[in-house]
Amino acid sequence: MRRLSILLAAPVLAIMLTAAEPAAAPDRPLADPAQEARAQALFEDVRCVVCQHEAIADSPAGVAGDMRRLIREQIATGASDQAVRGDLVRRFGDYVLFTPPIRAGTWLLWFGPFALVLSAAVVLMLRARRRPVEAAPLSPDEERRLDEALQNEKLRRDLDATSPHDGR
Repeated sequence: MRRLSILLAAPVLAIMLTAAEPAAAPDRPLADPAQEARAQALFEDVRCVVCQHEAIADSPAGVAGDMRRLIREQIATGASDQAVRGDLVRRFGDYVLFTPPIRAGTWLLWFGPFALVLSAAVVLMLRARRRPVEAAPLSPDEERRLDEALQNEKLRRDLDATSPHDGR
């Protein structure tokens, strides 16, 4: 049964592994150099939603090409950089920007790493404090002197002191 399921799953897996996203359409820069410079600056600030670690300026993904085309279209129609960013955030969420705005929904993005490091430091400090200090073992000479002191008749037992092993 297991072999049969592997044999049936193998072609599906092979198709999935060989299937690739279609290449992005070639970019067509804007005719106005000032507008193209604005678009290029925005490309560096926008995260590719497929690659997630690359700006759309560097990403070969088809979605990144579509995002570049969308930004160029909006700039050509006269939209401000802030309006273009706002539209991208509306479509893809705050994560699409490499520097998302600081607000309640993005606090985790901004302060999460610091909180994680701080909490790890607190845990390590607490664990270090709880660790018992181990006493060094007695030397043979110290053990001999301790035995002599315990056997000494001058030591008398404290009658008020109790031990859980006394049976009281």
